[in-house]
Amino acid sequence: MQQFPNAPARIAAVATANPPTVINQQLAAGLIEKHYGKTLTPRSLEIMRKVMSHPSIRTRHIAVDGITDVLRLKDEDPDARMERFTRWAKDLSSDAARKAMKRAGVSAREITGLVVNTCTGYICPGIATYLIEPLGLSPDVKLYDLVGAGCGGALPGLQIAQGHCESDGGVALAIAVEICSATYQMGDDMSLIISNAIFGDGAAAVVVSNRHGGPAMAAGASRFVPAHRDDVRYVYRRGQLHNMLSTAVPKIVGELTPPFLTAFLGAHGLTVADISRWAIHAGGEKILAAVQEGLGLTDAHLAVARRVLERYGNMSSPTVLFELEQILEKGIGPGQHCCVVGFGAGLSFYALLLAG
Repeated sequence: MQQFPNAPARIAAVATANPPTVINQQLAAGLIEKHYGKTLTPRSLEIMRKVMSHPSIRTRHIAVDGITDVLRLKDEDPDARMERFTRWAKDLSSDAARKAMKRAGVSAREITGLVVNTCTGYICPGIATYLIEPLGLSPDVKLYDLVGAGCGGALPGLQIAQGHCESDGGVALAIAVEICSATYQMGDDMSLIISNAIFGDGAAAVVVSNRHGGPAMAAGASRFVPAHRDDVRYVYRRGQLHNMLSTAVPKIVGELTPPFLTAFLGAHGLTVADISRWAIHAGGEKILAAVQEGLGLTDAHLAVARRVLERYGNMSSPTVLFELEQILEKGIGPGQHCCVVGFGAGLSFYALLLAG
């Protein structure tokens, strides 16, 4: 195979996948009220109704075989939950990867590196090893499994894929997959009430190559703010993951994102006004509104993020790649820039600058 070391890596293709079961917010609210109406406090029920009636999210995809299976999540034991996570993480990752490779015109044997990111389940060996056979990858492929990066995890995955391509001159697949329903819990806890109202399941795959066309991965950056670690994270309780999501997150993200991005763009001779396309993690409408105000962006800049949020909810790490897929459908023209922004557990902030 001809090698292209040190050539800039490019986003050759992006593709996404979701489980077929779709639940609308009205139905989801009704199910919660029916099955938890006697155990949740009136205040919790009121907040649940308010969040789930907001038009920013209308539908979500859930990794179960049918709507009736949604009811069984509350009684799902840890072993069955991990089996469900493994099955759907493998299937959705494979589906997204096949579509991405087809769009890029890349064969399985051309893939020399595979990066898989998740935060909603843990298996050993990692998900990446489960994709070798269904995708027909070489047994010599380099595998990288990332666990625990949270909603921003797609971007460090892309950074690893970029490094692989630019150092080895190969073609890499970067996959972000989350089965958020595999962390389902319910109780009189604001984090759980909000989580159950906004999170969905999905996967996205990106073909990264320095031998194919597509927008160049011009620069990347990350920043961590450990002082806010407890505002966004998973914790283990009785051996199962529970989401912790502070109501202060929109304010925190709205305040910390602008200086991070201003410094990042400035280091490359750019300003916020120079960016024509934005893929900002759609963690929720309050988060998008806070970032929009802090950066001075227009509704048009956030249109793709809001469209993804409305149809899929917050899928954690794949969400921003769902946005990037739609942005690339229209293209990034010569001289134009797209800024991909993720944030999540840590508290972590990530940015990727793409150049047309």
